[in-house]
Parts: sequence; C-alpha cells; structure tokens
Amino acid sequence: MKICLLGVSMKVKLVSSTQVDQDYAADVIEDVLGSMTPDEAREVMHLLDNPEGLMTYIARVSSPKQTNPSYAKLLRFCADNGHWSVFQMVDATFEIETSRMLAPQILRHSSFAFQEFSQRYSAVSSDGIETYVARRQDNKNRQNSIDDLSSDIKQEWEKRQLDNWKSAFEHYKWALDNDIAKECARAVLPLQTKTKLYMKGSLRSWVHYLSARIKNGAQKEHTDIAVAIRDVLAVKFPTIAEAMGWSGQ
Repeated sequence: MKICLLGVSMKVKLVSSTQVDQDYAADVIEDVLGSMTPDEAREVMHLLDNPEGLMTYIARVSSPKQTNPSYAKLLRFCADNGHWSVFQMVDATFEIETSRMLAPQILRHSSFAFQEFSQRYSAVSSDGIETYVARRQDNKNRQNSIDDLSSDIKQEWEKRQLDNWKSAFEHYKWALDNDIAKECARAVLPLQTKTKLYMKGSLRSWVHYLSARIKNGAQKEHTDIAVAIRDVLAVKFPTIAEAMGWSGQ
C-alpha cells in the first residue's frame, strides 16, 4: 500500500505473517483421528488453515472442544476482556518507507523487533527526501497541529524544504567524493531523509500500536502509516478487525 499526501510518499507493505507448519497440522490430525469423526477432523484442519484459526486452536489448549469451527465469539471475548496472551501467538512483519523524522517515533514501540536501512553502510540517493505539509502549532495542545495555514505559507514551506535538501545533499555528496566515511557524512542529512525499516511484532503488539497512533495527539503522518497498517491487518485478520472496530474507522 502506497500513501501519497501532498509531498509525502510513504509505502507500507505486509512482508509476512504466521502460518501453520504443515507437518505440525498433519501431526495434530493424526493424534485426533482416533477420537474424532472424519467430519470433526476436517473442522480441526479448517481451524489450522488460517492465523485466526491457529490463535483459536492455541487458546483452546485446555478445552476438549477443538472441533468447534466457530471462533469469532471466542476471539471477540478475548479482545473485549483483555485476554491478550492468545494474540501473542501470531506475528506480522511490515516494510515501512518513511523519513528519519518519523522513524524514531516508530522505533519507540519496544515490543517490536526492527531492522532499518543504515546510512553508515549505504549511501543516500539524491531523491531520498520526503517533504511535509506545513500545519499550525496548536497553542492548547503541544502534541497537536492544525491544518489551517494559507496556501502561500504551505508553498513557501515546501520550497524551503527542497532548498534545505539541495544544500544538505551537496555537502553530503562533497563529503563522499572526498573519501569521508558514510557514517560521518550522514551528519549533514536532515530529518526529511527517506529511510526503510522492517517492523515485526505479535498481533497483540499491533493492536496496541494502532490504538496509540490512531488517535488525537499522534502526529498526522504517523497516523497515516498506522491507518495503512490497520487496513492491511483488517483484511488478514477480519474477525479481529471486527472485534477491535477497525473496519468501521
């Protein structure tokens, strides 16, 4: 999914998510065939066909009712009542292209594992910039900004960002051309420099990340990233999406 926002171009892609190992699924079926009818065994196989079913199978570890193919009610109950351990059984990894301005905010979410593009090892390209729309500071809430500035101010801010990037990149390129190490040359690059990172976490972590970043007070550009992630997860985990109210947002 690519988001284009008046000068900002961010990309969010689902890289991977938990799938059941087929050898494990076969072992489960073999173990239960003696105590289940063929129809009941097929229902267990159906549970293990998707990540939400896997969460349900694990959640029922102490229950004899593994043959119940319905799991929406159980997952909604767990979500509504804060029984989060079952949500830790499934992971998802996203690739996020954003700027060095937003990356530190994302990296603050310590329950995730991260891998980020390194400016120490790889050079930044001349088009590696994201510009941001100017908004007015909210004088009553320092975490908030208001999109009511004039078009003249916004255009001037866009121009100044581009001018700043041109100047900074010239200094950066000079440093590289004169054999200055990348880890030193990057010191002149502004926060608008593009970066790419991979973000891996359990569904529990994603639920809490979305609740923290899709709300008033979160930076708009970060909210846009979170919304894109939420929309992908809503397709991958439709029952969870319904329980969390993602589809109606």
